[in-house]
Amino acid sequence: MDVLRASSSTLVHSPYISTTRRRNKTQFPKPIFHHLRLKLIVFDSSFTLFERNGSKSRLFMTLSSSPASTTESIEPPMPELEADGREKKRFDWYSHWYPVMPICDLDKRVPHAKKVLGLDLVVWWDRNENEWKVFDDTCPHRLAPLSDGRIDQWGRLQCVYHGWCFNGNGDCKLIPQAPLDGPPVHTFKEACVTVYPSTVQHDIVWVWPNADPQYKDIIMKKKPPYIPVLDDPSFSGPTGNREFPFGYEVLIENLMDPAHLPYAHYGLISNPTPKVKVDREGGSPLGMEVEKLDKNGFNGKQDWGCSYFIAPCIYHAFIDVDQQNGSAICETEKSNRRLCLVFMCIPVSPGKSRLIWSFPKNFGVWIDKIVPRWMFHIGQNLILDSDLYLLHVQEHKVMELEATNWQEACFVPTKSDAFVVGFRRWLNKYGGGTVDWKGKFSGALPPSPPREQLMDRYWTHVVSCKSCSAAHKGLKTLEVMLQTMSVISIGIVAVTKQNMISMVAKSTMVSMAIICFAASKWLAQFIYKNFHYHDYNHAFV
Repeated sequence: MDVLRASSSTLVHSPYISTTRRRNKTQFPKPIFHHLRLKLIVFDSSFTLFERNGSKSRLFMTLSSSPASTTESIEPPMPELEADGREKKRFDWYSHWYPVMPICDLDKRVPHAKKVLGLDLVVWWDRNENEWKVFDDTCPHRLAPLSDGRIDQWGRLQCVYHGWCFNGNGDCKLIPQAPLDGPPVHTFKEACVTVYPSTVQHDIVWVWPNADPQYKDIIMKKKPPYIPVLDDPSFSGPTGNREFPFGYEVLIENLMDPAHLPYAHYGLISNPTPKVKVDREGGSPLGMEVEKLDKNGFNGKQDWGCSYFIAPCIYHAFIDVDQQNGSAICETEKSNRRLCLVFMCIPVSPGKSRLIWSFPKNFGVWIDKIVPRWMFHIGQNLILDSDLYLLHVQEHKVMELEATNWQEACFVPTKSDAFVVGFRRWLNKYGGGTVDWKGKFSGALPPSPPREQLMDRYWTHVVSCKSCSAAHKGLKTLEVMLQTMSVISIGIVAVTKQNMISMVAKSTMVSMAIICFAASKWLAQFIYKNFHYHDYNHAFV
């Protein structure tokens, strides 16, 4: 107990709920206390007691990096800094703008099916008003999906089940089955489609997921979050989008977590060599802290720059590439070469999410004009795939534990988890602990498909990316052409009489056939690995 009393002198505030210092009469759950006592005998440590609503305390420890020597204690993940702490108004998930898709990946000729917050949406181009529209993806007639329809010759959205047509305001303009001399049933309110407020910002379509008439002109009162670097002409970087088989919470936590990069993406992302290298991958302690947390998100600071979480969707960070001294560089400070990471994380449904990303930078911008966009996406998808399976399984394990909250399932003792802890604190304090699905789902996760289906790139990215879809089509055409040339070359040699062609010509034709056949096989493998499925085995990297 003397050891425990001595070590408990450095109590810090809880990164979850309580900010009250507790010095006396502290009660610990028995299993955790036993674990703590063993650790304190071996290590020079500091610890923090975390509470949730005044009940069910849990003890977290922050261990020194070297068990053999006395080192400075490391504070737990997140300091108590908070904007107010007394805000009573809950975060309304349906009173915010959500990004849907980059317009560069939308075809104006066809309607597109998308889902946000469990809402089935159809995004289409209204050429009469020169605007992107977002409707409820349901025809009021027999509830057929409008996204499977077409845009007719008058620029109206047509349901292909019975031909009902709608203008950009959602009004029904034609019911082919209604007699021309009969009552104008197409003008009835029941014949209209639900229209959601939408706008375009940063070349991305945004939607306000509440069709109540009071929000019809919401764009005049509240605009989507603005990220200046995305409109800065001195910055350039490709955008992309992808669907994931895990939820919004897991997606945004993973993007806030730089500590996993040397391990989950080993060999794919270059990382600076730490001063003290403790393993092959080069992981090291990260100085991260949350400076402000309120209903609108939080500001974060780490060794290499500043980060911002703008609730509910946006996480972006600024990296000073030329930074050498390890001090944080804020967005307002000048820097020579800067890289911005912009992640827009969209809740789709339980166990499903969508990511829109952009990496604008103010150096090497010429490469974006030379290298096709789909080639950037190949590298980015490889990185995303390398921890996709881990995140899918992680989410299912947390659900299987049936923990009443995330902190009961996960042990996060170091500062490298500060942003993840900050996000969970925001989610618990303001967001109700989870995405508000308005009762549309039971809360259960969808079953896990086979690994190859789980990590499929074609349906989660290629079909919804205009550049990758075009590249896939072009490469498949080239593959067929190579196979055809191989067959034709062999056919010519086979049907040509012996004295009509020289041996040199025959040898050339056979060699060409072999080369074309081999090239087609290589190309088929290239297409499969880069546009369909590329496994990542962490044991062999």
